[in-house]
Amino acid sequence: MEKIIHLCSEVYSLAMSRDGKRIACGLEDGTIQLWDTETGEASGSPLKGHTDGVVSIVFSPDGYRIVSGSDDNTVRVWDVRTGKALGVPLQGHTDSVTSVAISSDGKLLVSGSDDNTIRLWEVETGEAVGAPLSGHTDCVWSVAISQDSKFIASGSSDTTIRVWDVGSGKALGTPLSGHTDGVESVAISSDGKRIVSGSEDNTIRVWDIESGEELVAPLQGHTGPVLSVTISLDGNHIVSGSFDQTIRVWDAKTGKTLGSPLQGHTDSVVSVSISPDGNRIVSGSYDMTTRVWDVNSTTGDVLKGHTGSVNSVAISPNGHHIVSGSSDQTVRVWDMETGEARGVPLQGHTDWVTTVAISPDGHRIVSGSDDTTIQVWDMETGKALSEPLRGHSDAVCSLVISPDGNHVVSGSDDKTIQVWDMGTGKTLGAPLLGHSDCVQTVAISPDGDRIVSCSDDKTIRVWDMGARTVLGAPLLGHSDSVFSVTFSPDGNRVVSGSEDETIQIWDMMMGKAVGAPLKGHTDSVTSVTISPDGRYIVSGSYDKTIRVWDMGTGEAVGAPFRGHTGPVWFVTISPDGKHIVSGSEDNSIRVWDLDFLNRDQSFEAPAICLSSDPNHALHCASSFLQGSESPAPSGPTEEGWVVGPEGRLLLWIPPTLHPATYARDNVLVIPNNALQLDLSCVAHGTAWHTCRESEVTL
Repeated sequence: MEKIIHLCSEVYSLAMSRDGKRIACGLEDGTIQLWDTETGEASGSPLKGHTDGVVSIVFSPDGYRIVSGSDDNTVRVWDVRTGKALGVPLQGHTDSVTSVAISSDGKLLVSGSDDNTIRLWEVETGEAVGAPLSGHTDCVWSVAISQDSKFIASGSSDTTIRVWDVGSGKALGTPLSGHTDGVESVAISSDGKRIVSGSEDNTIRVWDIESGEELVAPLQGHTGPVLSVTISLDGNHIVSGSFDQTIRVWDAKTGKTLGSPLQGHTDSVVSVSISPDGNRIVSGSYDMTTRVWDVNSTTGDVLKGHTGSVNSVAISPNGHHIVSGSSDQTVRVWDMETGEARGVPLQGHTDWVTTVAISPDGHRIVSGSDDTTIQVWDMETGKALSEPLRGHSDAVCSLVISPDGNHVVSGSDDKTIQVWDMGTGKTLGAPLLGHSDCVQTVAISPDGDRIVSCSDDKTIRVWDMGARTVLGAPLLGHSDSVFSVTFSPDGNRVVSGSEDETIQIWDMMMGKAVGAPLKGHTDSVTSVTISPDGRYIVSGSYDKTIRVWDMGTGEAVGAPFRGHTGPVWFVTISPDGKHIVSGSEDNSIRVWDLDFLNRDQSFEAPAICLSSDPNHALHCASSFLQGSESPAPSGPTEEGWVVGPEGRLLLWIPPTLHPATYARDNVLVIPNNALQLDLSCVAHGTAWHTCRESEVTL
């Protein structure tokens, strides 16, 4: 948080000027106070004229005027430079004016009232435009006008939202229904396509303004009525204020919360606004304060990384960079050593990025998306190298680049596999047909001769890359959708992961399963990969864990890696075999130490490390950490406990911090400002006077 502005009356409403330099607060005592955003100093004397609380306020687009609505049933227009009211109060409403909005050209004013109506006014003359808009059956608590001035959205205590045509004054379609209590606040995105509503039912909803359909599930997190909502100018973020005294930031496309709630107010947050550049949030509360928040510092652990689920990750051939694809529609490149983002996000897709791959020479990135297209990017510049590759009729679920870098193979929800010429961007021949449901993953054999694919139809198929024909019968064995498949380094075996919670190893020569399924995950296996030396299988699961398996025996190696707070969608292994990289629905990328498998640990005391620095580990030669053959869990439990050998509780981490905290065996977490704990000087044990070596001072 940057500033706290203390006032002498409860804040009923606030607005920020379009240039972000001024804040206007409407107060319970009927006055309006202007503040300088940079200094936090009051700008001039309070604006006086209303005879009751100022419950709504807005700046004109040019910042020279303020419009206010009051419990005194009137609307007033003010000159910001002089602090004087312009003309007489606008009268017509017969009850409190709960909300005001102004058109983008500054000519039209809209007001909503507890008298159940909406009125339109000419700003210059103060004259009413047409008859009141009637349709709500209870108080109108909020109004908003679209950027093109064609539509008005209104929210009411009758639990509905209505959309109105400005020209005709007629309601468009039927009321938007879904909230189970009064609608306190509405906002329209700058592109005019979405309405955001906040309600006394504690939820936020996002609506398609044209169809009236909800675009995502209700946004849930507040524990009290949502009193104010706004949407950022770029349309990417929603900000909400609540009776629960908190402010929340949400991803507008996915509906996910970004970071922890902003806390500090000691009473209801009744009004929120976000600066045009998206860097500051302003909130007003009944606690008689206005607060200015720095978005990057308060939610920077999320906003500086992906703002949506990380669906796919790839590692460059030299092991220096990670590439990730996300539900936020972007592709990002990260430094493998530092976790720093390299350049700006790669933007071009219009829907979730589901899959990414890097060419063998490390010069190109290829991404596939739910928008049905494939994009090819220059790794160095981040620029698209061509128009999107089009050919699939549904989402692109997976893609892979051939070992020689000349071809891309893609699998899609349209049940087909396409082979593309990397140079021309053209498809080679007809699609590969055979699967009867979505193709979830495709892989190419190390020699480039075969394609393997898996599908929601529960089968795995092998194809001849050159002839583009199916080889043999489908591999059957899984009892549910097969989500992931990969070749062993020698090309002789394939490993698959399924929604049936198992992993299966297949012999390519025989076309049969090898041994029993690998069991251990407690939910769908979403991703599998094999170490470069062919010794280990690594799997990621919807159960939020990553597991390592011995390829030869099928036995689990060590305890599951825990740290992600959402399903693990993708895992891959670095070219040197030393690290696992995972992407999760929790918006993060984690890098895990896999090289421990190659180290002799027989003479090492157990260690718990929640940092990238091994010197920060919790070491001990006492029996407290020794004497157990059970490996220590790699992250905090659902309740927040970090557990040592034999199930002993070591320390507690608040669950709200888990998405941004290092887990055991993490060497890197992206975003790279995740919390690291130095446990090197922590005392532990059952006998406190002996649990540390004598030279350590407690």
